[in-house]
Amino acid sequence: MKRCFELAEQAKQNNESPVGSLLTDGMGNILAEGIEANKGKNDVTCHAEIEVIRNALKKLPATDLQNTVLYSTHEPCVMCSYVIRHYGICKIVYSISAGEVGGASSNFPILKTEIITRWKSPPEIINLH
Repeated sequence: MKRCFELAEQAKQNNESPVGSLLTDGMGNILAEGIEANKGKNDVTCHAEIEVIRNALKKLPATDLQNTVLYSTHEPCVMCSYVIRHYGICKIVYSISAGEVGGASSNFPILKTEIITRWKSPPEIINLH
């Protein structure tokens, strides 16, 4: 998580929301990093969690991320949560809740739902606070 907060500081220095994410393999090795970039790229989908997934997919031969762990300073929003579920990330660790737009804590808990049958089981979710 320390690295996520360093990435969040980079985003803040870029006049973005201070959000940083990283993706690891099952052994804890960092596969990719991402920072919030929606203002700089003029693209609302450039949240840190989606950016880290995009960066990982550029490096990895497969699009199945089921054995990976996503760390983020903030709870992934509903949009990011959809992408996380689509790629089958097995574990999410975050520090700051996102409230009404959160993928786990809102009225739209995409990270937790089991009603979408095309997705694998929901990821393990760890909120550090």
